[in-house]
Amino acid sequence: MVGLRLVRLIESHSHELATELIEKIQSSSRTRGMRKVPSEELQERAYEILHHLSEWLLTKSEADIKDRYLQIGERRAAQGVPLSDYCWAIVLTKRHVWAFLQRQGFLRGPVELYGEMELLQFLDHFFDSALCYAANGYEQYIEEQQVPVERHSKAHVSL
Repeated sequence: MVGLRLVRLIESHSHELATELIEKIQSSSRTRGMRKVPSEELQERAYEILHHLSEWLLTKSEADIKDRYLQIGERRAAQGVPLSDYCWAIVLTKRHVWAFLQRQGFLRGPVELYGEMELLQFLDHFFDSALCYAANGYEQYIEEQQVPVERHSKAHVSL
């Protein structure tokens, strides 16, 4: 399977790709809020995705993606990262992976093209799901934080 070979290529370059990705995220005007996340944590998350990409794309279930990215979305909310900045970080990650594959020059023939298209579908599904679940986790965290404030405000008005 050509797609699996491409994923293995990403995994074998995961440390370098993660380092480059963090530099992009920290320097992009669209992801300024991600600077609130410790560099070590960003590096670990990027490496986790890239080094274990085959697991995320081929063996992890939708529930696994949901659980992980709900947690991460909540964490980013707790860190005060704007939701749009975090969403852009996920988009940058997907674009970074695809740019890496394009630099490798795999567009040589129909088999390779099919493999890349297949991989693109898997990547789209994973990153789109991650983005939506992270946004859900982020919103859940914000809602949970607002409930006590609203109750306190109502009680204060009653006095």
